[in-house]
Amino acid sequence: MSVEGEKFAAIVFNPVKTDAEKLKRIFTAGAAEHGWGEPHFVETTVDDPGVSMAKQAVERGASVVVAAGGDGTVRCVAEGLRSSGVPIAIVPAGTGNLLARNLDLPLSNIKQSMTVAYTGSDRAIDIGIAEVRSEEVPTQQYVFLVMAGMGIDAQMIANTNDDLKKSVGWLAYADAVVRSLADLKPFRIRYQLAESAPHSAHVSTILVANCGTLPAGIELLPDAKIDDGKLDLAVLQPKGALGWLQVWRKVRWENGVLRRSSIGRRILKASEGRDRTVTYLRSPMVTVKPDDPQQLELDGDEIGMTTATRFTVDALALTVKVPAPRSRAAAKQRAADNA
Repeated sequence: MSVEGEKFAAIVFNPVKTDAEKLKRIFTAGAAEHGWGEPHFVETTVDDPGVSMAKQAVERGASVVVAAGGDGTVRCVAEGLRSSGVPIAIVPAGTGNLLARNLDLPLSNIKQSMTVAYTGSDRAIDIGIAEVRSEEVPTQQYVFLVMAGMGIDAQMIANTNDDLKKSVGWLAYADAVVRSLADLKPFRIRYQLAESAPHSAHVSTILVANCGTLPAGIELLPDAKIDDGKLDLAVLQPKGALGWLQVWRKVRWENGVLRRSSIGRRILKASEGRDRTVTYLRSPMVTVKPDDPQQLELDGDEIGMTTATRFTVDALALTVKVPAPRSRAAAKQRAADNA
């Protein structure tokens, strides 16, 4: 048991995604090693995936709340910690681990994640807010940390085979994309940015992002920043198979290769406006209204059908534990030594 006034961590973990015994052993030993009180452990459930558990941890005086699980667990714990000032630490145990990737956190080492939780630096990041309207239920509010989307990405989430995810990880999404493309039909949306006139477009996907890196180093929205108080949008309007090849070229070649060099950036600037398959926008607020109800996903979670969604930013509303500067420098040195 923790002594009154002693720092302690609350670990909210998804028992389906994590090795509970290993998690408890490492975090309990780490607490003693770093001079913290005994950690508190609580399992998520279907009825409570982490929101109220995080709020209760704050009320009990936790110095850090650890989210051990997939992106859904991280999103729910973050919702419970919103604007509390209590930092979240992450033990990635899902398929995408998107926030962890965007923050360069350890991905597959519980001991390293534990060290970050107890000794890391605090970094404030934005939280995305989605106010979702549907035909079935009253308007509901959700948070997201990485990305929201309507169109093929939401259909991909709905079509992903859970058994395949367990066996091949994020590559299961590729299978889902192929199956989603077969039924994909562009849909019409009306969207409005802050202090701008409404626009309409036929799209295959619209993405609203807080940050933009996906697995395998895919830079979907390369200019997105997680702490700039704004959302980055990608409006995808490919026409046929050639259009999807152009999307892939932009994401993998232009975003992933050309932007890394001054020559590449000059090439991109010279070709601005020629390719309309992907349009990038930025705003602190956007409202998206599809003509017909569309599936919505938030950080890889299937939310359901929406008739209109308003996306905003709660700037710097979440504090995240990240590796201390000295730890980051040591990690870079180890990578250089092993190169």
